Amino acid sequence: MRKLSQPGIENILPAISFVTFIGFLDTHLLIPVMALYAYELGAGVGMVGLIIGLYSILNTPANIFFGRLVDRVGYKLPLVAGLIGDTISMFLYTLCRLPFHLALVRVLHGITGGMVGPATMSAIAQHGGEERRGRAMAVYGMSLAAATLVGYGLSGFIASRFGYKVVFWLGGALLITGAALAMWLPGGRNRDSVQLKTAPGEGWRKVRELLSRKGLITPFLTIFAQYFSFGGVVTLLPIYLKGMGMEAFHVGISLAVFAVLFIILQMPAGVFSDRVGRGGLVIAGLALGVIALALLPWVTVFPLLLVVMALYGAAYGMIFPAASAMVADHTNAAERGLGTGIFHAMLTAGVAVGAPVIGWAGGVLGVERGLILSAGVMVLALITMLTVRKHI
Repeated sequence: MRKLSQPGIENILPAISFVTFIGFLDTHLLIPVMALYAYELGAGVGMVGLIIGLYSILNTPANIFFGRLVDRVGYKLPLVAGLIGDTISMFLYTLCRLPFHLALVRVLHGITGGMVGPATMSAIAQHGGEERRGRAMAVYGMSLAAATLVGYGLSGFIASRFGYKVVFWLGGALLITGAALAMWLPGGRNRDSVQLKTAPGEGWRKVRELLSRKGLITPFLTIFAQYFSFGGVVTLLPIYLKGMGMEAFHVGISLAVFAVLFIILQMPAGVFSDRVGRGGLVIAGLALGVIALALLPWVTVFPLLLVVMALYGAAYGMIFPAASAMVADHTNAAERGLGTGIFHAMLTAGVAVGAPVIGWAGGVLGVERGLILSAGVMVLALITMLTVRKHI
């Protein structure tokens, strides 16, 4: 007889997906308002940049460290701890009185947020099954994309109507719900995982081994390239549209179209990758993404811009489920947490590096050239994918 305290197997994936959505929603609620909140507290331009960047600076290594922890103790404990830590961070934002206070909270939030990514992705990989792994990762990617869409859409509206603190309180309340649901999930330790005491330095040797594994080079580079270009687009697109006489409304709609196509394409792409293979889908997605970015600076009317952003979102919808499934395909149960942690670290690092680099390039070379250059790392990932395809 099934215990009422835990979900049945048919309910585990939807439950983990909802927790994933909540676990990433807080980050996307903050992106549209964090700079303005920092200004309100008296931060200068340089301090604002530091405050925004501190999350990614801490979150990138935290994903790797806590991914290793997931391998040792299972996904449930890090997931619950990360959600509770994120909840505390959201409530602490409301108490900030100086930019320094805000910087300290960003450090805490970046560290605790590093538990959520590898824990949720490992949970999905564990319960998705080998034959349906692409579909399971599609559901995971849909959760991330939905968090982006809802977070961006809600944040500005709530902040303008009710103030910044309501955004923080809402995010904290939702995280409490996510933590409660996470406690309801199974224990999360895979019976095939190996619990070993490791010698000093062995963890970093394992990181280097996974980073150099042929089957993992392409998904790690692909997700970095994917979010490097996204960091460049979200930095320069508002400036580009403003130069054409458009407003924040047009930026929001264009990003919404991107996110909707990103969500819609995930499941068909996941099913396709399970049936036909991962590599061809990732190659097609990277090629489509490069084409979309090359077209973007030539668009001068809003309807065509929406078409290009739809192509860009479709590219992401094709790439994400296949690339994330590759990580599960090429790791065993004892190292999957670390593998998913590196994957999320690459994702975070992509945005953290892409936004300032492409922003600088846009300032020096012009916004149009900067947008084209944002496709550069995707071209590198595409070439790498074509080179090592036989290993995937």
